[in-house]
This record gives sequence, C-alpha cells and structure tokens, in this order.
Amino acid sequence: MIPATINPIPSSDRFQILALDGGGIKGLYSAAVLAKLEEKLQVRIVDHFDLITGTSTGGLIAVGLGLGMRPREIVQFYIREGPRIFSNTLGWRWCLHWFRRKYPQHRLKSALTDSGGFGDRLLGDSSKRLVIPAYNINQDKVRIFKTPHHERLTTDWSIPAWKVALATSAAPTYFESCCDVESARLIDGGVWANNPTVVGIAEAVSMLGRKLNQIHVLNIGTTDSRKRRTRSLRNGGILQWLRGRDVIEVLMRGQSVGTHGLAQHLVGPNQILRIDPIVPDGIYHLDRVNADDLVGEAEDSALHHGPEVKRMFVSHQAPSYTPLHFRQEARHP
Repeated sequence: MIPATINPIPSSDRFQILALDGGGIKGLYSAAVLAKLEEKLQVRIVDHFDLITGTSTGGLIAVGLGLGMRPREIVQFYIREGPRIFSNTLGWRWCLHWFRRKYPQHRLKSALTDSGGFGDRLLGDSSKRLVIPAYNINQDKVRIFKTPHHERLTTDWSIPAWKVALATSAAPTYFESCCDVESARLIDGGVWANNPTVVGIAEAVSMLGRKLNQIHVLNIGTTDSRKRRTRSLRNGGILQWLRGRDVIEVLMRGQSVGTHGLAQHLVGPNQILRIDPIVPDGIYHLDRVNADDLVGEAEDSALHHGPEVKRMFVSHQAPSYTPLHFRQEARHP
C-alpha cells in the first residue's frame, strides 16, 4: 500500500524555482553561469531552490544538480564530452542532416552512463524536486518526468536518470528519438517547453500547493542571438524557412520569450530574473561553440547579475526534501 505519511513543504513565505532553458551544447553557458555564481557568492546554488526544472540540455543540468553534481563538474562534463558527442571531423554531417539525424545517440548515452555522468543512479535518487519535460511522439502528448515529491507521483522515481536526460535531450533532426523509457518514442521537451519556467510554476501551484505570490524564479537561458530574417520568409515556403534553420531558431526563441512574458504575468515581473544575454549572430550554435568564449560570456553574465541573484534568492534556504519512494518493500504493511 502507499505510505500514509507525506513530508509536506514546511510553511514559508517563499518557494524558489531554478528554470533552465534548452539549447544543445550551449548548455555549457548555463552551467558556467551557475558555477561562477557559486564562486562569486560563496554558496551552493541548489541549497537556495525548492524545485529545479530544465528542458533538453537544461534538463541534463537539472538532473545533474539533483544528483549532487556541482555546476563546475557539469561545466567540465560539457567541455570533455561535447566535442565527442557532436563530432563532425570530416565536416560531412551537414549533408547527412538533410536525410537523417545529424549525430548518433550512442555517444550521448555513453557520456551519461559512465562514471563521469550519472552512472546507474535513478531519478528518485535526486536530492531536489525535479520536473523535466519531454514529448511522446507515439501518442502526440507531453511527457513530464518528476521526482516523487507528491503522493500521486509513483512511477518516475525508478527510471534511470540517464534515460530521463536522454529523452529530454533528443532534439529532432539532431538525435534519434529516445526509445529507452516505456517503449515510447520520446523527443526533446524543447518542442513545447524550451523555457520550462511556466512548467515549474504550474508544478508549484498544482502539486505543491504554493501560491503565485510566494513563487520566485531564476531562469537561465543559453544566450540569445537576434538574427535578421530575410525578406523571403514573408511569403516563403518550406525551402526558405528550412534554409539557415530559421524554423528551429524562431520556434525556440519565440517559445522561450513568450513563456517568460507569460510567467511575468502569472507571478509578477519582480519575482522572476532571467539571465539570457544577447550575443552576435552566428557565434554559438546548438552543436558547435568555442568553449572558452562561451564560458567567458557566462562568467561576465554571472558577475553582472550576481548582486541581483544574491538580493533575490540567496537569503532563502530551501527546506530539506525527502523523496517519497514507492519501492516494493514500502508497499508492504
């Protein structure tokens, strides 16, 4: 039977959410921002958040944080594994990309399952509440992975953490679908929640009973480039929109910016801080970046926003979270 006792969230005036956008290898930026904030503010960043939500590369970071990895370790993961995951030695993958997924999934899977990744740990082993969006293309519906932070959440805890990260990161055309969970075909949560801020707010309100005026969100993007769109898109067809990846870029940016505006309407602009600098077009890509430049961009962002992060978030210490594991032995009286 289901355990009768639940560990409720202790009463407090605040409930803080860390929301991490998708963006491929540019997740290095998000991890580096967090690493520099820890260094500058002399804090352990997860200690100040009650829930972490992340999509795609942000979901990978969220799972890593929940499993106890420090942001600096996640930065090293990206620097070490990124070139191997997105290997394009002969420069031929641009041609392959027109017909098949651009990169093989096994390299990402290997990076997530080895000792420098998540190993064999489960989603339920997270020390923080996690909400990780994906999308089920078998059933054409959203799939959200959640830690066991409510009595209704009885299944996801037993899923290996690497499978959750693989599912939320399975970007269409870049990686094949993830078929490792429940025989479903799961793809990148960025197709519907590239900015997961509202997903986190909805979880706090609907599942955890928080009020909108109690919720404060730190949302970290993966940099934003304002590209000048050609006039051909005005009446363009498939070729015009696909050329230069305009469809992907417009959908990702439009979804992230729109979600931020919606979140501001829900909880108020003074309760959300979004870190997502505008950078020159074309210098960072979903699968190709200069790591030193991107880390430098992140460190500059952390230095600039550090005082605001300290003022808005550091005074709150998140109460301890005890997962509600529904293991077989717990079901026996």
